Amino acid sequence: QVELAESGGGLVQPGGSARLSCAFYGSQFAMYVMSWYRQLPPKQRELVAVVTSGGSTNYADSVQGRFTISRDHAKNTVYLQMNSLKVADTAVYYCHARRIDGHYDYWGQGTQVTVSS
Repeated sequence: QVELAESGGGLVQPGGSARLSCAFYGSQFAMYVMSWYRQLPPKQRELVAVVTSGGSTNYADSVQGRFTISRDHAKNTVYLQMNSLKVADTAVYYCHARRIDGHYDYWGQGTQVTVSS
């Protein structure tokens, strides 16, 4: 079993920054591809950023150049640095882990990010 715990959400002004954290509780953190998704109902959940065990990253076009995903293997933690935030970035942000063998995946409970003046 793996548990993911997001933190760092809150109210941010447009143009501001925030850093989300996802703590990975379990074993073999390096065996998981880690991702951030976001959802603002009624829209469907969308992929925001991905980081592999080796540190390769991919981003949604909407956040490219503004967001940075990273992982700290020593701390079993994934981060999402969000800069130049826009109102459209308002959503619940979810951490996701997918084991590289494809046999397991896990979701965090989500953390609310509200961008508003």
